[in-house]
Amino acid sequence: MKKCLMVGGQAVIEGVMMRGPGLRATAVRDPQGTIQIETVPVRSISDRFPVLKKPLLRGSVALIESLVMGIRSLSYAAKMAGEEEEQLTDREMAGTVAFALVLACVLFIAIPTGAAKLFRFITEDPVFLNLMEGFLRLAIFLAYIWGISRMKDIRRVFQYHGAEHKTIHCYEAGLPLTVGNVQRFSRLHPRCGTNFLLIVMLVSIFVFAFLGWPSLVARILSRVALLPVVAGISYEVIRFAGRSENPVVQTAIKPGLWLQYLTTRPPEDEMVEVAIESLKAVLPAEEIAEGSGEYRGAAHETEESGAGVYAG
Repeated sequence: MKKCLMVGGQAVIEGVMMRGPGLRATAVRDPQGTIQIETVPVRSISDRFPVLKKPLLRGSVALIESLVMGIRSLSYAAKMAGEEEEQLTDREMAGTVAFALVLACVLFIAIPTGAAKLFRFITEDPVFLNLMEGFLRLAIFLAYIWGISRMKDIRRVFQYHGAEHKTIHCYEAGLPLTVGNVQRFSRLHPRCGTNFLLIVMLVSIFVFAFLGWPSLVARILSRVALLPVVAGISYEVIRFAGRSENPVVQTAIKPGLWLQYLTTRPPEDEMVEVAIESLKAVLPAEEIAEGSGEYRGAAHETEESGAGVYAG
């Protein structure tokens, strides 16, 4: 059976970023209504150090690289949409990534592990307190997703998120990438980054449950140190789920799919056009249907790449 390339993507301001094994493309509709596309070659650090492609290691690599590429694409999109005059420099990029990581650690590690002590009136059992910490972390995550989904500007980005998922579904189904075909598909995708983050929250509950209950600083440091382990396990889970048709697996990932009802919105046809152009820019030329200028996803046999494992 022939395989299509494993592609992934991300919604940005007025556009969509798609990534294939060798290219990243960001398509944005500018204020004049024209679709602007930036195509950039990408090379994973795991190509230079093959050991990083091993299970449980490749998850952390993919997560960091996706974060960096996502911020670069957001910077380009903001410029094309007229919201910024210039793109971020490498130093500004590093600062933005560092700030995002620190903020995530405060919100999803420091706050829940600090607040879990409030449950000591029930019992001081370390496993119980660690489980309560995990459930607090999950609650904060769900509240965060719900909160940003209520913002008007974010809802429009979430429409592009839906367009990205629909376009990838259409490509993976082997159909020509037309607006009509794409709109027929679901806006939910098993490889979505939302799915991944939910799995991270759930995996962390079990990984951290048996670490004891040392001081607050020690708890925070232990959780930060184990983040690569959590990311690695979560990556393998979502990678397997994205390829499996087992009914048990499909049932297990349904909560992540349901959460996408918050992080995606039905896209307009113009948004789908942008997502299609972004995906076309990262596909090999031989996938163009001769004479039609359309892409047919199942026509190209290749090995899968972890580069695009996140669908959005």
